[in-house]
Amino acid sequence: MTRRLVRMASGVVPEAIALLFTRVALAGIFWRSARTKVEEGSWLTIKDTTFFQFSDAPFNQVPIFNGQLGAYVTTYMEHFLPVLLVLGLATRFGALGILGMTLVIQTFVFPEMAVWWQTHILWVAMAMVLIVRGGGLFSLDRLIGHRLG
Repeated sequence: MTRRLVRMASGVVPEAIALLFTRVALAGIFWRSARTKVEEGSWLTIKDTTFFQFSDAPFNQVPIFNGQLGAYVTTYMEHFLPVLLVLGLATRFGALGILGMTLVIQTFVFPEMAVWWQTHILWVAMAMVLIVRGGGLFSLDRLIGHRLG
C-alpha cells in the first residue's frame, strides 16, 4: 500500500503539477515586484521613484547595477523572467536569472540573516528545483523538446 502511494505521488503527472505550481509561485513574486516599479496603467514606463530608489541606499551598494542602469535592468528582468517561468520556456535560464537576482538582493540590498531565513531561502529553493528539474510536463520546454526529438 505504501509503495503504491509513493509510486503514484512520484509519477510524471504529480511532478509536473508540482513544477507548474513552483514556476507560477516564483514568477508571481517577481512579477508583483516588477509591477511596483512601473507607472500605473503602463507596461514598462518606469516610475521616477524607481530611479530614485536605485540611486539611494541600500540599492546603490550593488556593483554596476545601481542608479538608472539598475532600475532598467531590474524592472525589465522582473517582467521578462516570470513570463518565461509561467510559460515554461527556457525554464532553467529563467530560474537561474531569478536565482542570481535573489542572491544580489540578499548580498547587497538586504544582507540581514532574518531576511534570508524568512524569504530569500524560499526563493532560492524554488529556483534551484526549477534549475535541476526543468519546467516539467506542462511546459513549452517539454513541448518544444518533444517536437524536436
